[in-house]
Amino acid sequence: MAALGGARRRPLLLLLLGLVHGTAAVFVVKDANGTACIMANFSAAFTASYDTRSGPKNVTFDLPSDAAVLNSSSCGKENASDPSLMIAFGRGHGLILNFTRNATRYSVQLMSFIYNLSDTQIFPNASSKAIKTVESATDIRADINKKYRCVSNNQIHMHNVTVTLHDATIQAYLANNSFSKEETHCEQDGPFPTTAPPPPPHPSPSPAPENPPVYKYNVSGSNGTCLLANMGLQLNVTYEKKDNTTMTRVFSINPNKTTAGGSCGPQLVTLELRSESVSLLAFHFGMNASTSRYFLQGIQLNMTLPDARDPTFKAANSSLKALQATIGNSYKCNAEERVQVTEAFSINIFKVWVQAFQVQGDKFGSVEECQLDENGMLIPIAVGGALAGLVLIVLIAYLVGRKRSHAGYQTI
Repeated sequence: MAALGGARRRPLLLLLLGLVHGTAAVFVVKDANGTACIMANFSAAFTASYDTRSGPKNVTFDLPSDAAVLNSSSCGKENASDPSLMIAFGRGHGLILNFTRNATRYSVQLMSFIYNLSDTQIFPNASSKAIKTVESATDIRADINKKYRCVSNNQIHMHNVTVTLHDATIQAYLANNSFSKEETHCEQDGPFPTTAPPPPPHPSPSPAPENPPVYKYNVSGSNGTCLLANMGLQLNVTYEKKDNTTMTRVFSINPNKTTAGGSCGPQLVTLELRSESVSLLAFHFGMNASTSRYFLQGIQLNMTLPDARDPTFKAANSSLKALQATIGNSYKCNAEERVQVTEAFSINIFKVWVQAFQVQGDKFGSVEECQLDENGMLIPIAVGGALAGLVLIVLIAYLVGRKRSHAGYQTI
């Protein structure tokens, strides 16, 4: 309670900063003897897509300050089970971190998110009242007896849900009932200096891939153009190498080395891309005649990975509902969009502007902005509104003060 009272007395500036990131919270899992085995301190935001009677809708919400550790959390048993942190909040929502370790490192092997669509405060007008569960592997890992530290945003994509951790400190298999002083930093925070002796010379790692170039693709049939698409494309592929290690690589599509084609149909429009290593990257756009909307319903990838145990990599998903807009309009998103196709394959789409089916005069129709761009405008609007309110409060206080000071003098 004292901590809560102190938080209420913090300056208004900190309240304004709270509009940008949710409140951080500390979560602790203890064994039967009261010894802590897992500690975590982070704030989290969730972005989810769900169906309503009027069509798909995106919603973003934060992990609340009253989120609590469930008794079903566990310190695990040697050779029998691994430790897990289970956090519950709201009306039946939960975030689960399952840990595992080897001789030198531990990691969050799997993160799961459980959400209840019957919670009308978060999911208004949801067409389903079911409880859903999504999960994904993560890149949260650290050396044994060190804490994992990541100041930057770390996004974990789980089908139609994205979990964003911010300013995270996490440690499992605790040795001294508290966070270790030493830490392992996440890749998102970049390289950090070390006092250890310099390692022997070795080939420099490949630099992180830059955003891919944006290119205009079009597909035409006997009745004219059926697809216009401006976008940059980046493939994220996870596979097993020949030495049995797991590798995740990022491939940017170079339009100068890619051939484009496709087909036009009354219910399906397809864009097909091919390059030296990608034998087929296909985007299938479908439509819903009853709602007069089109959407990206399927992605297929066939490519060659020379260092993989199985050099032929294939992935496909025909039940997507991305890049949606009304037929006759175009869909546009300046923010980077990530579409999870399968567990081993996702695609990043940059600065997308697309229109399928009814394309008039080879020009994009009226624009429908994506939810990510609209959400990006909320923060400056909220901060601006809060600052305007602060100025108004100061002005009123000043005027009231002047009026009281004048009332203290007599007229001669």
